[in-house]
Amino acid sequence: MKNHTSRRVVLQGLIATAIVIGFDPVNRVWVTSASAASLFESLPPLDGVLYTDNTLLASVANDFGHIVHRQAIAVLKPGSVEDIIHIIQFARTHKLKVAARGQAHSCNGQSQVEAGVVIDMSTLNKIYSIGADRAIVDAGVGWRELLQQTLPQRLTPPVLTDYIELSIGGTLSVGGIGGATHRYGVQVDNVLEIQVVTGEGKLETCSLAQNRDLFEAVLAGLGQCGIIVQATIRLIPAATHARVFVLYYDNVATLTRDQRLLINDERFDYVEGQLVADDNGGWGYLLEAASFYTPPAVPNNNILLARLNYIRGTEQIEDKSYFDFLNRLAPVVATLKSIGVWFYPHPWLNLFVPGSVVENYVGEVASNLTLDDTGQGPILLYPVKTNRFQRPLFRVPTEEVIFLFAILRTAVPPEDTVVTRMLSDNRKLFERDRDLGGYQYPVGAIPFSSKDWRQHFRPVWGKLVSAKRRYDPDNLLTPGQGIF
Repeated sequence: MKNHTSRRVVLQGLIATAIVIGFDPVNRVWVTSASAASLFESLPPLDGVLYTDNTLLASVANDFGHIVHRQAIAVLKPGSVEDIIHIIQFARTHKLKVAARGQAHSCNGQSQVEAGVVIDMSTLNKIYSIGADRAIVDAGVGWRELLQQTLPQRLTPPVLTDYIELSIGGTLSVGGIGGATHRYGVQVDNVLEIQVVTGEGKLETCSLAQNRDLFEAVLAGLGQCGIIVQATIRLIPAATHARVFVLYYDNVATLTRDQRLLINDERFDYVEGQLVADDNGGWGYLLEAASFYTPPAVPNNNILLARLNYIRGTEQIEDKSYFDFLNRLAPVVATLKSIGVWFYPHPWLNLFVPGSVVENYVGEVASNLTLDDTGQGPILLYPVKTNRFQRPLFRVPTEEVIFLFAILRTAVPPEDTVVTRMLSDNRKLFERDRDLGGYQYPVGAIPFSSKDWRQHFRPVWGKLVSAKRRYDPDNLLTPGQGIF
């Protein structure tokens, strides 16, 4: 009763103001705070709170990209899974769109919804259990929080993204790639079971053995068929330390040769790479690799570096704790936030490039790329093996070895003209990659049409359409991607 009363107070407080908060594209009318409040008066009592105040609505009309802004009419902070069931059933009745929001680290409005309801998943953040080989967690739990609970038991998720502040539900909706992907696949390949609220407002448990079609439609399914509310994540033994190697190269071909060697013999636990600006206005290359260990056992540097063709004398080798290595971006992010750059627009480009063309493709891009084109953002280039990928909606080139190529742009200065230019560049680079057999990794900002999405999901488009019709027949879930 307490939460229900709180919700009604919030809504009643807005009825007198009658501020326009959005446009309802279904009924073709402007929505005011008064009409939104009146609409939600018929919602059943909640364990959490539904908000329609303008400050909170403004906060969810933005994301890390700071490019797209869509105004919802309500934000649900659920106190239980039942709240999500109630709001989706309510949304079906009233023809409202719904989007789940984790840490909103998306770049192109993927977690936003115009004149609909945003579900803030961060309030569902309980870790239920940690066993010898698995953890059961709410979707709103962050990967860092899970790691902090598993490490005292000498356990770890097999794959973590470079930035570990992301929510588990958020990365499982897109894939979840990291430096250990060449060994263990992406994060969705390491999920044993999920609980999902479908677009029909039904709670379903699914796995490879139970409701497999829903399991495969939701993992890397971009939120189209259901909202992940709970996940059972595979765990493996964790080391206590990481020996980190940074090796420099003067050309992309030598870098990618060494990267292929390392992921094929798996001598390192973690392998990535970057393009780095040189003093002549061009680009150099680095390989970042880590070997995880627990003393008294220590890595053998000579074995790890054997047959690699980096520039001798430039190598940097450092030992860190396992957690500090995985959390290494935390001080960088703190600095970016302190100087305000974190809050600039981020027209990120994330592409999977076929291994057979990666040297020519990246070389050509680098020859025309300047620091102004990136806004000083990092450029990633690292290899993965496609035979590690098991989820059908995680779309990648068909070759055995492919590369993630990501230009993590920041719009500097943060002006519309700069953003527009970067988005146009993203589209051109995507089209060139697509024509070579490549795909986008759909976490960034590339202008995409429904035709592009059909091409992206081919040959599994038909399965996705069937799953959408079955589990979200009213097409209310996650409209921000523009897939349906």
